[in-house]
Amino acid sequence: MSITREVLLVGEGNFSFAAALSESLAPGVRVTGTCLQPEAEALSRENAEKNIQHLRDRGSTVLFGVDCTCLKEHEVIQHHLYDCIIFNFPHCGRKSGVKKNRTLLAKFFASCAEVLKDNGEVHVALCNGQGGTPYDNPMREWHNSWQAVAMAAEAGLILSEIHPFDRDKYQGYRCTGYRSQDKGFHVEGALNHVFTRSLPYTMPEKLKMVTTIGKEAVSFEVPEELSEYVNRDFLSQQSHHPVKIVLEQLLREIKSSWPVCTVIGNFPELLTCSPEKLRSCGLNLTPSDVYWIKPIETHPLNQCEDSMKDCEPMGDQQSSGGSYALRPSLLLHVQEIMQNEDFSPGTLHALSGLVFQRVPISCNRYPAYHQLLLVGVLPSKSQPLQCLRDCMEALLSPYNVSFKEEHLGEEHQIWVYSQDVQNFGRMTSVPVPGSDFQGSLQLCVLLLNIDHLATLIFSIPDWRLLWSADPRFLAHFEPRPIGPFRPFSLYPPSYSHDISFWMEPDSFDELDFHAVVRVATGGAVKNVKLVDRFRHPHMGHASLCYRLDYQSPDRALSHSQVLGLQNQLRRLLPLRLQVTLR
Repeated sequence: MSITREVLLVGEGNFSFAAALSESLAPGVRVTGTCLQPEAEALSRENAEKNIQHLRDRGSTVLFGVDCTCLKEHEVIQHHLYDCIIFNFPHCGRKSGVKKNRTLLAKFFASCAEVLKDNGEVHVALCNGQGGTPYDNPMREWHNSWQAVAMAAEAGLILSEIHPFDRDKYQGYRCTGYRSQDKGFHVEGALNHVFTRSLPYTMPEKLKMVTTIGKEAVSFEVPEELSEYVNRDFLSQQSHHPVKIVLEQLLREIKSSWPVCTVIGNFPELLTCSPEKLRSCGLNLTPSDVYWIKPIETHPLNQCEDSMKDCEPMGDQQSSGGSYALRPSLLLHVQEIMQNEDFSPGTLHALSGLVFQRVPISCNRYPAYHQLLLVGVLPSKSQPLQCLRDCMEALLSPYNVSFKEEHLGEEHQIWVYSQDVQNFGRMTSVPVPGSDFQGSLQLCVLLLNIDHLATLIFSIPDWRLLWSADPRFLAHFEPRPIGPFRPFSLYPPSYSHDISFWMEPDSFDELDFHAVVRVATGGAVKNVKLVDRFRHPHMGHASLCYRLDYQSPDRALSHSQVLGLQNQLRRLLPLRLQVTLR
């Protein structure tokens, strides 16, 4: 409340809370206390007249007949925007059930959104069990609670903080209004819920990019489901993103054992690729795992530089190196790094950047992530692979990261995995052929998903938070030292919806379905699971039923929004995949 300037209290009974709060706030904070009842009825409450006079003596405003579900319509309130709006123990009155009180909350939150500052807060105190969050003890069944977080989401608000309601902090406070009487609520175990605005949902947009590959300038369109992952510059010099922090920490640890040199050069995210090249690099990827790109146009660079005329598009002509693809792994750059004139034995050469892979929607699969590649030719007698493993274990053992060794002929591999993600990194060494003494030098390669590592080190509960545009995410990583991440959206509501359709098994690609889900829902789906499959015994086509789990880690996601996204998916699926909805 230190930066609060305008406080609005609604649903006051005897104004004892407003009077006590006005005593505790810093000078210059303006308090407006309101109640639903007309003035005469409000003054009949015990001590109300004394509390109201106290507020007026301190320069506070007192308003009567204020309906908290339509604040914008009030002749005084409509001219203000508030830093903090407080509603203690809301209730419809008399013996109203949970559904009526849910509706009250939903209308109140919607009304608050119209008079709340962008960085304002809404405080709602509820009796134990009413809120419907795991913080309640005991926690009620969802259908029997007021579902406060879900009701707030309808107004674009998220639960950012929750703590016990400290009645003793406000001297003289006496709550009233239980069942519309001058009786208090049961405040033992009551909780104060603090809600804030979330960023609005944005849908993926088509994004056109131009990059240089060899002697060509290639113009292409980024797949819609990847548009939020490009041009984010998480690894730039000025960045304090957790992925950058983890990368620097990792390289410092490795530098304690080996010299590390950062690779300088042009390594575009679009490159020429082929299935054969994927296999030759030892990637455990199939062509269907790769984002293949059909360029809009390509221009020879010398033609564009030497002439002021417009360059003629080369249409669908492919580069001599093969098809175009978004980089699925930094391993594709190993040969290029080793052929660089700055490459020298005895040094690990580091390259980091974005990679893209077509994967199912899952809590543990990343369609785009930052990868670290280390390449070096090191003396065998120094046991470089074991040394790398020791460095990694020293840094990562507190985060339940494990290592598994494999020997395939002369190739020695160490896989890195966590409880949630198998093989999110690997270290490989092979003898360098043609060295003076057979086996005296080892080619060592380390490959690591540093996004997943960042979620482990900082206890980030959802990898999608790494891509959040909400400034509160990055604000957590500005001070040093940095502790575990504290989510700014607590207990986000989740919703499950099924979708089923007929498809042709010979032409259906499940990864195409996941791509359409990402586009249609703006990344709001956390997990997709196939729950039923049926193949017609005579017609040949098959029916699939998928369950979609909607949940957002950083934005308000309401029931009505989810219904809209689900309907959008139903409209888009037949257009993109030629399936028939059931």
